[in-house]
Amino acid sequence: QVQLVESGGGFVVAGGSLRLSCAASERTFNSYAMGWFRQAPGAEREFVAASTWRGSSTYYADTVKGRFTISRDNAKNLVYLQMNSLKPEDTAVYYCAARRDITTVRHEYDYWGQGTQVTVSS
Repeated sequence: QVQLVESGGGFVVAGGSLRLSCAASERTFNSYAMGWFRQAPGAEREFVAASTWRGSSTYYADTVKGRFTISRDNAKNLVYLQMNSLKPEDTAVYYCAARRDITTVRHEYDYWGQGTQVTVSS
């Protein structure tokens, strides 16, 4: 069982930056692919970014490509989402998720955190 805890959300003005963190309890964290998803009010949870366990391959949604960066520190069981040039439409609850093999498909992830709120004002 992998427990995930997100942090780093908050309120930011458009154009600003935030870095989200996701801490994993599992000591074999470095064998899991990690993903970030987000869910805005009234919308479905959508893919944002994902990384293989080495961090050698990453994937991004078109809406965040060039602005967001996923990275990980396997020694610390942490995965990050650096978000730059934030827009009001990035406002959502952000979730990290874990799975053995990388995927961009929401329902294929096995473990989820509780989410952290990101609010971007115009």
